[in-house]
Amino acid sequence: MKKFILVLLALLPGVALAAGPSIPLDKAGNDLTDKESLKRGFETYINYCLGCHQLQYQRYNRTFADLGIDEKEGAAKYMYTGEKVGDHITNTMPAKDAAKWFGSAPPDLTLEARLRSPDWIYTYLRSFYADPARPFGVNNTVFKDVGMPHVLQGLQGVSTLDENGNLVEATGGSLTAEEYDTLVRDLTNFLEYVAEPNKLERQNMGYWVIGFLFILLIFSYLLKREYWKDVH
Repeated sequence: MKKFILVLLALLPGVALAAGPSIPLDKAGNDLTDKESLKRGFETYINYCLGCHQLQYQRYNRTFADLGIDEKEGAAKYMYTGEKVGDHITNTMPAKDAAKWFGSAPPDLTLEARLRSPDWIYTYLRSFYADPARPFGVNNTVFKDVGMPHVLQGLQGVSTLDENGNLVEATGGSLTAEEYDTLVRDLTNFLEYVAEPNKLERQNMGYWVIGFLFILLIFSYLLKREYWKDVH
């Protein structure tokens, strides 16, 4: 058994290297209670992301209800192609054509924040840089040789790498660096919400469950003492 554990420990560095180097991520600082941030993130998603990336497990009406958006207002502001409010948030891009255009079909993003983490998404969307060797003219320090174009480039501008491989602040965008960071944080906040719409409810319920178990522990201990007081 000791030999097996030693061999496993010896292999762990190789496993870590096979998985790829760790990348320092910036903190998104999301706040799922901030409804205005979630609304702004939802609007950014609809305008810039939905053309390629679906949310096939999330419905419009659930999103409207959670974000405090009236259904009629939501249908007019966020639904451009005549779907019903009970429909899932999908697009009409054929997967086979998308695979030809981008090298692989753009992934569904419903669970992306749980798969990658909100910090990964926040850092990724701020890490594009100009790379003429790539098909869309950009690369990404978080996702090397990414097949996705920088759809937010008009907002952020164009970034480059310095001689040490570090990102140089983007220029030429319609937003300042601070405004762009806020926009990406709102979008990341929305994607974290979509990945688990009842997260706040689950966390709130967790406190009640822990409180109940603590009280149950007290009664169980007192009951144990009562049963065992004469067993000596």
